[in-house]
Amino acid sequence: MNILTLIVFLPALGALLCLVVPRPHVRTVAVLFATLTFLVSLSLFGSFFGGAENAAGSFFGSSYGTLHNVERADWITGQRFAIEYFLGVDGLSLPLLILTTLVGLLACLASWNFDQWKINKGIRAYFILFLLLETGMLGVFVSLDFFLFYIFWEVMLLPMYFLIGVWGGPRREYAAIKFFLFTLAGSVLMLVALVAMYFYSDSAINSAMIAQGTPGGIESGYRDGAMLTHGTFDLIELAVNPAIQNHFNAASTVFLGIRFAPLMFMFLFIGFAIKLPCVPFHTWLPDAHVEAPTPISMILAGVLLKMGGYGFLRLCYPIFPAGALDWAFVLAVIGVVSILYGALCAMAQTDFKKLVAYSSVSHMGYVLLGIAVMTEAGFQGAMFQMIAHGISSPMCFFLVGVIYDRAHHREINRFGGLWLTMPRYGTMATIGFFASLGLPGLCGFIGEVWVLLGTFAAGSKFTWAYPMAILAASGVILTAGYILWLIRRVYLGREKEEYAGYSDASARETFILVPMAVLCIALGVLPMQTVFNYTNGTLDLMLQHIVGVIGMVS
Repeated sequence: MNILTLIVFLPALGALLCLVVPRPHVRTVAVLFATLTFLVSLSLFGSFFGGAENAAGSFFGSSYGTLHNVERADWITGQRFAIEYFLGVDGLSLPLLILTTLVGLLACLASWNFDQWKINKGIRAYFILFLLLETGMLGVFVSLDFFLFYIFWEVMLLPMYFLIGVWGGPRREYAAIKFFLFTLAGSVLMLVALVAMYFYSDSAINSAMIAQGTPGGIESGYRDGAMLTHGTFDLIELAVNPAIQNHFNAASTVFLGIRFAPLMFMFLFIGFAIKLPCVPFHTWLPDAHVEAPTPISMILAGVLLKMGGYGFLRLCYPIFPAGALDWAFVLAVIGVVSILYGALCAMAQTDFKKLVAYSSVSHMGYVLLGIAVMTEAGFQGAMFQMIAHGISSPMCFFLVGVIYDRAHHREINRFGGLWLTMPRYGTMATIGFFASLGLPGLCGFIGEVWVLLGTFAAGSKFTWAYPMAILAASGVILTAGYILWLIRRVYLGREKEEYAGYSDASARETFILVPMAVLCIALGVLPMQTVFNYTNGTLDLMLQHIVGVIGMVS
């Protein structure tokens, strides 16, 4: 079995074992397979070192689409179509894959106190669904066939629906249904785009074959000179094949009387924007976070939101650069509105968990803005922001869960002086929330600054970029306001008698918090060694490809 297949399906194998092992051992099996998945995923780092190409420092070759650990086999074939089992990793997917296995392991450990939750039922079903959810998330990040990508995208939906709807808070059914309907609506638009992209790629290949007089097929830009004779679901082929790109992005190519590239870009954008989430597609997120159990909130914040940004970078921008250019201003506006609106909503919250949820809307707005401006620093900052938020946000949600397990409420105004009562917990909380704030030296700072630099750099081609950058920068002030207000209300001040007897963070809780705290510091101090060295090669090559296609079809 190849390594990517092993990583993707190890959690599913653990889910099968959870079906048959005695109930007292279910948690042990789940944690064991989450640990194995994380350890195996670390071996992927070896693919990015050594060799002539890698010695140059880019790790990804000289063109967009250079992959590692490729696994490829025919899956469903017909006379005019072929769906492949096509997996691979590059600088876009590797960090997110490692993030998924890490957050999955920590969230699994956070689920260990299952018996202390208010709803004490279905431990076997919970961990089976948890592991199936991890398989779906991992599959999304390594799938390079659009049909396979879509299958894994949908696999995530049902486990998350039940994990919120069965084990969540008092309004769990409402939150789960809202999450399901929002995600399903985005999936329908993605499905329309999937079908349209296949048939339009088929038309592009047929036209190119006729024009070139090559009835055997046309030379592929990706498959080492192999002949392509029909449409494809291959995400790399769709992005780099000149015949497909010319047809997709040409002004004369229309769908339902509308230019094909901008329309398909927007269909895909809405599907991914719901997951990101950004205004106005964000309203499912606060409800889902507030009602979800703490480990599921960690997964939501750490991984599921990142799938939106990943979808933009894997599908929308490389395949439809002309659409990206047409919608750039609209997307930048949505990004800035998300930054400011999310921060203002967070500032108004009295519920601890809802404050952290709205902060995610604000932080992910920087991701959308960085991608929308299509600059080197913008792409790099957006990717770094996804990784940094994937560490700090699950940490913040777990910190909320730790105190909720003791106090059984999340009212910010009722807390106070917790650092005196729980010094170890208070120290971890300070690191986590200051990382979320964007304090220099911690992970949240680098991504936001890079996005702002990239937005200013876009001023040479977009006249609206400078005011966008100024407005986005003001979001930093709002973020500092609600984070400092939160820390003062919850952790500082005089110790309240109500909380005087609370135990400090346990060994298990500390074990979960410490890796995230270390990464918050490591990413802030060593951004090149921890993230940029693995992502920038792919992102820079992707941007060159996007700019090249825009210049070709303009």
